[in-house]
Amino acid sequence: MTTVKTMATHDVVRETYPRPVTEKDELGMAVGRAIDETLSHFSYEFAMLRKPTRTAMNRMATEILDRELADADLTLAPAEREQHLAAISAVIQEFRKSEVMGLSRPRSRLVLINERVGVYAQPDFWDGRDRFYEMKSYHAAPIPPDVLLQVQLFQCAFPKFRAFLAWFDRHATPVVTTIDELPPLGPESLEEVLRLAYRVGLEKGTDKVLEYVDSPTVRYSLTT
Repeated sequence: MTTVKTMATHDVVRETYPRPVTEKDELGMAVGRAIDETLSHFSYEFAMLRKPTRTAMNRMATEILDRELADADLTLAPAEREQHLAAISAVIQEFRKSEVMGLSRPRSRLVLINERVGVYAQPDFWDGRDRFYEMKSYHAAPIPPDVLLQVQLFQCAFPKFRAFLAWFDRHATPVVTTIDELPPLGPESLEEVLRLAYRVGLEKGTDKVLEYVDSPTVRYSLTT
């Protein structure tokens, strides 16, 4: 059996760009999860020709937000809660009009480096052919370094795919929608990202038996 150190992409990003999590951050993450889970679910429903309604999408988002707030032990005043729900609804409506609606989430892939470190990578959406999309519900231009690293790790996992960052700024009225294509990773950038992931994985990864991993695996070799 072969034992490798494994981490999720978001763990590599968090270790590379650490910062304390404030109550504001927890609220933002709760809102983000409400948006992400709702859109992922109903985008799939749309692809299955089930034509989800705006009411159903808003209802699910509300349930997820309330759950996330309870899990984080956060209490919002009614007016503030309604403000966030209105922003979520606005993002949902913009998403429904975008090219991403109807796409599904790909299976997680394992970026395996030197047969010793594996990074699980799973972008938000793909078309199953040649494009993947990572979505954010806030202003993401210029691209923050942690988001850029996240997408670059996804590019390592989906090397033949074009990479797109889709952001729907929920803080703007009306919501601003931007979908930008990121350039392919050149040889130097690819090696830099892989070396960073390798270093972090060796130090912080969790042992896993490679033969038990059922994710599609993309292998890379680095000279040490």
